Amino acid sequence: MALNPLSLFPSSSRRQIGTSLSEINVTPFVDVMLVLLVIFMVTAPMMQSGIGVNLPQAETQSAPAEEGLTITITKDRFIHMGEAVININLLERKLREYFAGKAKKIVFIQSDKDISYGFFVDVVDIIRKTGIETIGLVTEPKELPTAKTKK
Repeated sequence: MALNPLSLFPSSSRRQIGTSLSEINVTPFVDVMLVLLVIFMVTAPMMQSGIGVNLPQAETQSAPAEEGLTITITKDRFIHMGEAVININLLERKLREYFAGKAKKIVFIQSDKDISYGFFVDVVDIIRKTGIETIGLVTEPKELPTAKTKK
């Protein structure tokens, strides 16, 4: 007498082997991804935290390059070197530490247009004392009036 393996299981739980759902439902995945996309689109502009500086305007466009150090001077005479606030008395030492062993010594200055010229010259003088080769000034492009065309 041969034993049939299918006779051991009740008839209600019999299934054919290999008949599984072969399609994955991606609708929940797409829903979650769309919600995450909306969240990132709304929060991305808020995540841009920077130093509030009202840059002067110039007709020639200037922006810092990737290889130099950007120093920001705020209206309240705070000097920012990267993310850190630097005292003017410690600026020379911090610059010497930053450029120690570097071949190119380039500094870009983002200065608020409302600071005194004397303070700006003091900062530039300290930068020059450290042996910086190139000092660039970061400005905003000047908005030129649009020319009206005659009809």
